[in-house]
Amino acid sequence: MDVIAELRQALGDASVRTGAETPARNRSDAAAEHSVLPKALLLPRTTAEVAAALAICNTAGQPVVPQGGMTGLVDASRPGADEVAISLERMSGVEEIDPISGTITALAGTPLETIQKAAEAAGMMIGIDLGARGSCTIGGNVATNAGGNSVLRFGMTRANVRGLEAVLADGRVILSKSKMVKNNTGFDWPQLLIGSEGTLGIVTRVTLTLHPRPAALSTALVMVPDTAAALALLRDLGTRLPGGLMVFEAMWKEIYAIATGRMGLSAPFPATDALYLLIEAPETGPDGTALTEALHANMEAGRITDAAIAQSQADRKRFWALRESIYDHNRIFPRTVGFDVSFSLDRIGAAVEELRRRIEAAFPGAAWVVFGHLADCNLHVNIMAEPAGPQTRKRAEELVYGLVGELGGSVSAEHGIGRAKAAYLRLTRSPEELQLMAQIKQTLDPKNILSPGRVLV
Repeated sequence: MDVIAELRQALGDASVRTGAETPARNRSDAAAEHSVLPKALLLPRTTAEVAAALAICNTAGQPVVPQGGMTGLVDASRPGADEVAISLERMSGVEEIDPISGTITALAGTPLETIQKAAEAAGMMIGIDLGARGSCTIGGNVATNAGGNSVLRFGMTRANVRGLEAVLADGRVILSKSKMVKNNTGFDWPQLLIGSEGTLGIVTRVTLTLHPRPAALSTALVMVPDTAAALALLRDLGTRLPGGLMVFEAMWKEIYAIATGRMGLSAPFPATDALYLLIEAPETGPDGTALTEALHANMEAGRITDAAIAQSQADRKRFWALRESIYDHNRIFPRTVGFDVSFSLDRIGAAVEELRRRIEAAFPGAAWVVFGHLADCNLHVNIMAEPAGPQTRKRAEELVYGLVGELGGSVSAEHGIGRAKAAYLRLTRSPEELQLMAQIKQTLDPKNILSPGRVLV
């Protein structure tokens, strides 16, 4: 009996699709430049079905790639023609909200936004938020250790996970039921799987920490002269704001000029050579003026050129529209070569200036932008050069990753490695670290059936 026939017998014909039955969305992810028809697409409904499928594939030595919301940006979820894709889209739903323990449990295929809304309905919030919230899944967030807009306050995804259920390559199900904050009982295997991008196991269920929702949130758009002033402001606000910061997003002049010029978005300041910051902070005082007063003090100190405080939800949406204008660049520019890198804060100003110099020399006249979660050391760099294609991508990768290597940065701040960055992982990880990662992979997946060719090559 062949492996597809065995999978049909174990899961049922309705859960195994081949050929033209495979939807287009399961043939490619957000990063891939082409789509591939997998050997089969599996649509399990339960953890037991995932376990049965992996046991069959492991025995047969059949490569498998897990799929979530297909929003990844490192070419990890696109299947190979010889691979079986396992999509957890049918394993969706919030199973429990425990306000006493402060946790929420959901199946891995649940969209992030669904979990956010369930937490909000219970008067709470979760500490994970991404631009792709409506389509990305919590299993994919955990598998990639996703970052996003809330890292400054709540940390990466791994900092928000209390418990985890996963299926290993041979079909064994492992479950951490812990809701406790403290659980110091030997090896923390859930943390090993978080960020492993489906190469060590397939996440099927997640328990997250719930947080109290701020009673009020203040939003500001701030203009500062340069990166040094932005970092000085960041440190000063950390001492002045009793509730801390929720958001500290940076937009260097290139993205702001495109948003307010070519894209026609309204903004309180003209486009200049400045740096623009989107700042949000919970208001803890009775008058709700903590952020306003802190920004006023910094303006008097010369760290701020100008500032605007949102007076309504409409103002807040206008400020965020500038930051999220990046998602509409595909309508007006050639295909983007995008990068998600990080540098230590003491080098981030130099990194931006050197990127500007090198990109403008290598791609004269091309549009490009740099923006990111500045407080988290994370820069997103997008180069929209023509002609778009493999040669342009290769030149851009050598330029950006070369600088990352020179300055001791990371080739991936939050998007992961997948196929796209596997060849550059050596710039961030030492030979000893790569060897250890390979040994862990060999131990948990000796037949190398889980996401082969991703992360480790």
